[in-house]
Amino acid sequence: MPTVVGFWTSWFPFPVPHVWPFCWWLAVAVDHFSRRVVGFAVYRSQPPSVAIRGFLEKLFRRVGAKPQHFISDQGRQFIAKDFKRWCRRRGIRHRFGAIGKYGSLAVIERCIRTAKAECTRRLVLVPFRLAAIEQELALYFAWYNGRRPHTPLDGATPDEVHHHRRFACRAPRFEPRPRWPRRSLCAAPQTLIRGLPRVRLEREVRHHAGRRHLPIVTLTRAA
Repeated sequence: MPTVVGFWTSWFPFPVPHVWPFCWWLAVAVDHFSRRVVGFAVYRSQPPSVAIRGFLEKLFRRVGAKPQHFISDQGRQFIAKDFKRWCRRRGIRHRFGAIGKYGSLAVIERCIRTAKAECTRRLVLVPFRLAAIEQELALYFAWYNGRRPHTPLDGATPDEVHHHRRFACRAPRFEPRPRWPRRSLCAAPQTLIRGLPRVRLEREVRHHAGRRHLPIVTLTRAA
């Protein structure tokens, strides 16, 4: 993730290296079933295999479980012999995405791309301090898991799927249009109408932890 300095490149032989303070390196672990971000770590340079193993060990202890399958790209952290032995000792089946094939790592690639588009690129200044960028990402992923609907989850949030909660998008909806037939289908996900049609609504927009790029929109019946 580029900082405010960005990935600009000067003339050869003085190109800007992909290290801090020009960028941060981000490791993200995502549950494939619920699309929930279960952990992340930030590094000043490309992390070695031992750093990734340490990140995953702490994640397993915090979650209280380890995965049966682990999918990654073919970065040098994951093709190292030590990482292969580490997976075998823990009974984890390690699989790679195809090199140069779009979509083989679609879930994690989409997550990281979304984090860049909705978080770091929306900040006026990407923090240079490690604690500050970790705080910004923690706030974003908390909003991402608990407030952001996902199309592959039929409009549910990752937390709703992960914790087996009732999907908020499945609750009866307000209908502001007059003479709307109850049996007519609405946009997906299809739900029943709450009360009578032609309801006046008020929109309330809040922001998670005061961050303008993390909106929480609520619709309520007008008094």
